[in-house]
Amino acid sequence: MATSSAHLSFLAGRMSTFSSVRIGLFPQIGELRPPMTRFRCSAGPSGFFTRLGRLIKEKAKSDVEKVFSGFSKTRENLAVIDELLLFWNLSETDRVLDELEEALLVSDFGPKITVRIVERLREDIMSGKLKSGSEIKDALKGSVLEMLAKKNSKTELQLGFRKPAVIMIVGVNGGGKTTSLGKLAHRLKNEGTKVLMAAGDTFRAAASDQLEIWAERTGCEIVVAEGEKAKAATVLSKAVKRGKEEGYDVVLCDTSGRLHTNYSLMEELIACKKAVGKIVSGAPNEILLVLDGNTGLNMLPQAREFNEVVGITGLILTKLDGSARGGCVVDTPIKF
Repeated sequence: MATSSAHLSFLAGRMSTFSSVRIGLFPQIGELRPPMTRFRCSAGPSGFFTRLGRLIKEKAKSDVEKVFSGFSKTRENLAVIDELLLFWNLSETDRVLDELEEALLVSDFGPKITVRIVERLREDIMSGKLKSGSEIKDALKGSVLEMLAKKNSKTELQLGFRKPAVIMIVGVNGGGKTTSLGKLAHRLKNEGTKVLMAAGDTFRAAASDQLEIWAERTGCEIVVAEGEKAKAATVLSKAVKRGKEEGYDVVLCDTSGRLHTNYSLMEELIACKKAVGKIVSGAPNEILLVLDGNTGLNMLPQAREFNEVVGITGLILTKLDGSARGGCVVDTPIKF
């Protein structure tokens, strides 16, 4: 079946996106632009699963556009929807909805969200509320929009009122933690925030060198390990102490990649968390888990394990501009 990037234009209007962000992250550093909104500071944590991932700060309509138009794999899978509804008639409702359900599942919306969307459409069609293919399209868009903009979703970084605010970046190997930290530093820096980086990845070769390049690009200071056997907790503690003494607004803490099944390495994160908490009461303010968007729904076990160990406050979803399946972010809002 022929596909076209125009097939899903009904799901999202022509809206500007955040620096051409693909939901999770920013483009190349030279293309970054200051955001139109500022992080809101507030104190007090809340439950993880009520805000698992969280929405990004852009308007929900923009999120819908990114979900349905921004990802090549998702766009390809969902292109069938336009053709399904183009010549829709009431007698073919069951067949069309079955194929719509399949398209959503292939795009990694997950069974729970897929059933919720399809059954709502079925009820509205049978009750006579939806009488044409275009009305069904609008209703489908509205269902996704409602999930993305659900009540009490918070997307701002919770930086608290004590300085410096501490943000830890955690995740498995190769997810994009160091790169995410550098881009987050750029965003904060453009908002006028005084940022200090901490090179807490003491395992990966050249991890500190990579972060130093980001520090140079963004104009931020950085604290690196002294010696080859330095512990991550020591590096982060030193950075937070310097941040407190020199009046930094935010300390961004990089950490080593680790599988969520490696409990000895997961315990190191607990030590890092305790170390920064001894310097600044209530720190870290945010613990952001970086997840590779290519893993689809398989990212959820990672989130659960990391949350049980250190208490995740939000997600950074990466690599959604390639072959990733974007449906996984619906009803699982994210910060970046």
